[in-house]
Amino acid sequence: MKIKVVLQESEDGGYTVYVPGLPGCISEGETKEEALENIREAIELYLEPGEDDIPPGTHKEVHELAL
Repeated sequence: MKIKVVLQESEDGGYTVYVPGLPGCISEGETKEEALENIREAIELYLEPGEDDIPPGTHKEVHELAL
């Protein structure tokens, strides 16, 4: 899966990076490489289903699919 991110220099130094397609998914780092590594982790956490995302019911299964 490929996701576009926006990387920009911060006024105080370092970099801020966010994902336009995932509202609220934002991270930062001291270097471009660190910022990109951090946003990769943030994207994985953003897309990981939480217990609140699974509707209540008697039978639930959670599966991982590679995209």
